[in-house]
Amino acid sequence: MNDTHEPTRLDAIGQLMAREAIRDCLYRYCRGIDRADEAMLRSAYWPDGTDTHGPYSGSAEGFIDWAMKTLPLIERGIHHVHNILIDLRADGAAVESSFTAIQRQPDAQGRIRQWDLRGRYLDWFEERGDEWRVLNRLVVFDFVDEMPVREGGETERFGTRQPIGSRWPDDPV
Repeated sequence: MNDTHEPTRLDAIGQLMAREAIRDCLYRYCRGIDRADEAMLRSAYWPDGTDTHGPYSGSAEGFIDWAMKTLPLIERGIHHVHNILIDLRADGAAVESSFTAIQRQPDAQGRIRQWDLRGRYLDWFEERGDEWRVLNRLVVFDFVDEMPVREGGETERFGTRQPIGSRWPDDPV
């Protein structure tokens, strides 16, 4: 995150629009990850950005490439962002967003495991043109717990709760 604490010159309406654009970007990121939608995921980052994200640390473009190889291994994943704090500054915005992520995926031995992950995205956002995106992200993990996995396939687990969400482009959205 950037340490510049200069106040922004945006008027009240401009600040509201900037905050809403930043929130929308965070939501696009979650949807891109959960639906394995590469275009949606790319729309959340500036190509010259960086991401330090658990086992991955490097360029934002590299993170997206890594994620698109990793996401097919995740049987089911849901990300939520909340408690979004936006500090608008003259040269961008320092944003802290709490996240909750639940992921069901195989471990190193191929056994299906389910994880409850919680933490914070510490982001530096920049506005270029009329668009706000993440330039630099640091993911801080505050809580990680392995959860039991019920036996049986998704048809048994979901039962009559249909349709079942899926990856892009097959998701009902």
